[in-house]
Amino acid sequence: MIKTTTCGKLYLAGEYAILNPNQVAIIKDIPIYMTAQVTPSEHYSLSSDMFNYSVDLTDDANYALIQESIKTMANYLELKGKVLTPFSLKINGKMEKEGKKIGIGSSGSVTVLTLKALALFYQLHLTKEELFKLAVYTLLKKGDNGSMGDIACIVYESLIYYRSFDRQRVKKWLLEVTLEELLEKDWGFTIKPVKTNLSFTFLVGWTRQPAISSQMIKKVQASIDNHFLSTSKKEVNHLYKALETGDKAKTKESISLLSQLLETLHPSIYSPKLKKLKNATHQLDAVAKSSGAGGGDSGIALVFDEESTLELIKRWQKENITVLYQEKMRGFHDK
Repeated sequence: MIKTTTCGKLYLAGEYAILNPNQVAIIKDIPIYMTAQVTPSEHYSLSSDMFNYSVDLTDDANYALIQESIKTMANYLELKGKVLTPFSLKINGKMEKEGKKIGIGSSGSVTVLTLKALALFYQLHLTKEELFKLAVYTLLKKGDNGSMGDIACIVYESLIYYRSFDRQRVKKWLLEVTLEELLEKDWGFTIKPVKTNLSFTFLVGWTRQPAISSQMIKKVQASIDNHFLSTSKKEVNHLYKALETGDKAKTKESISLLSQLLETLHPSIYSPKLKKLKNATHQLDAVAKSSGAGGGDSGIALVFDEESTLELIKRWQKENITVLYQEKMRGFHDK
């Protein structure tokens, strides 16, 4: 039996801009996991705790992403001179709370998870870049409109700096070249772990209001202009440098500016609850902003002392904002 996991993710910075080629974002891994179990079987059997029934490889709308991931793996196995043989795949971990979506990534997680589990099952040694490309290939074939930054973070399982590639160009390649050629091409993305030299408590606050990313993206996209893109890129790069050099003042300033940028981009990004989440840092040694598509779901905070951490949690609780995740991040000098 093979067992493996994938994590969740949340955006620290770069939302919406990252949907455009050559834009940048910083994305944090969240250790809330989905688990896959694969065992040899006489027949193909796929089950997920999201649904109360299992399927085989016959097309099923609920299992479409898992099935598409299996098709990708079948193509990849062929390249390696192997064939898909029957297995039983069980996936657990809904990335939900109280029956509500918490916005830390489910479609990306399930795609990476299926590919990762099957690679282990068939004893294939995938590099992180190959796993990323295979997951993106799968999602593009399904018409996914995301930036693929979530995939990068889930594959690398760390705080990452991500530069997006031209998805239209890669979509065109899907139709023109073989999978082998596609994997060998330089797609033009950058994924690198952020080595933070700043110590802080990283908090994720959940508004208990699920947001549907794809609908939010459609709503907001028309407002994105060159000013937004250039400012976002500049501030994400400043934030990346500030985290790596341990510059607290610049970190707070960049996150605040990126937050304001999102607020002026479209009024629906900051729901009333997300505004309260952000404003709760008033007069504390902390900075907060929405994370991801906005309109609900989660926000993040970086808090720089223990007193401020306790006070911020208290303020969030008053507003019925749940602390979904808390982590002490330590700079090199504090390790």
